[in-house]
Amino acid sequence: MTARAKRRIDDLGRFDGEPFFDSPRHVGQLNFPEWDRFRAGMQGIFDRRFFTNHGPKVRELEERLADHLGVRHAVCMANGTLALMVAARALELTGAVAVPAFTFIATAQALSWAGLDPVFCDVDPDTHNISARTVREAMTDDVSAILGVHLWGRPCPVDELSALASERGLRLFFDAAHAVGCSLNGRMIGGFGDVEVFSMHATKVLNSAEGGFATTDDDGLADALRTVRNFHSTETFITAPLRINAKMSEAQAVMGLLSLEDLPRNCRRNAELHALYRERLCCLPGFDVVAFDEREANNHQYLIVDVDADGAGLSRNDIVLLLEGERVLARRYFTPGAHRCPPYRDDFPQYLDALPVTDRLSERLLQLPLGEGITAADVEGICALIRFFVENAAAIRPRLEGGHREAKA
Repeated sequence: MTARAKRRIDDLGRFDGEPFFDSPRHVGQLNFPEWDRFRAGMQGIFDRRFFTNHGPKVRELEERLADHLGVRHAVCMANGTLALMVAARALELTGAVAVPAFTFIATAQALSWAGLDPVFCDVDPDTHNISARTVREAMTDDVSAILGVHLWGRPCPVDELSALASERGLRLFFDAAHAVGCSLNGRMIGGFGDVEVFSMHATKVLNSAEGGFATTDDDGLADALRTVRNFHSTETFITAPLRINAKMSEAQAVMGLLSLEDLPRNCRRNAELHALYRERLCCLPGFDVVAFDEREANNHQYLIVDVDADGAGLSRNDIVLLLEGERVLARRYFTPGAHRCPPYRDDFPQYLDALPVTDRLSERLLQLPLGEGITAADVEGICALIRFFVENAAAIRPRLEGGHREAKA
């Protein structure tokens, strides 16, 4: 790492100084195995000449994921969004689904692809997840299911959502894209609700370069998931009105198996860097690092900060711009909320002024780099930069307002 100290605000990259880092520091895990291990796995695929269509590596990965999460079934797919679409179809949902607006847009768009309308719910200001209260407030007569999101790997209030779903005769499923390796009351996320859906994107702590999977303890639902994800006959074929090619390839499965082997090590490393961030930012005015329940397992793959502009002297967007100038590619999550993204802002305008917590969080939350490409020295440097920004906020703010505040999308 080449680090360039900042002594004056003219030294900042945003004001044409030299960037602090000589190469970008990204968010996202980017945990990849050693080349020799991956090559050995790929050699086996070529030796078998079995590249896709539920091959032995996909089956092995499904078995190992189910065992790791303590569930009866794990059904691998090409990516997490397809897995959500398949889950919605396998559940035979109709009408609409209650879903948080404070989530990645793919959560809502998977419902749209499955022919369902999102009923956007606000979230709890402390947990950033939906609650029975926020779902009740948004409920409409055509809702057939609740889709919760375990945001940042912090579990939804499963018991109260289950009670609400039972009371209303609704299906309950979860977007667990952030939550592999996380627990609720000592039980691994994966077996809650009717089905849970995970992402294995390259940026996740468990990745198959691109992929996803659904988990369930319901044998009939597992059969439906396996049927809907595939156009061809399988040993679990059932009647399904619509099916799709959502199969995971053998190459993806090899990457996923190697990543699963490395998962404990990568989670430990994340936890160490997460603790260092918290230690360095804990006393900084206007900065509140999102914490995890230390009694539960967590993958610590997201370092999320709530930035209070009044306390910090700079807004979240200002901090992002200043960090970009130092080649620290922090991200604003989720900006805007799904209810303000196309097509929903036009199709469902009733939500635009109805979700105050979502709108507030969308203006304040910041994700900082953490993962395979980030070292403890990087964390020290990033935190030193942020401290410099805050300590010099009174001088920096007029400079930003004078023409250096060109935000990137």
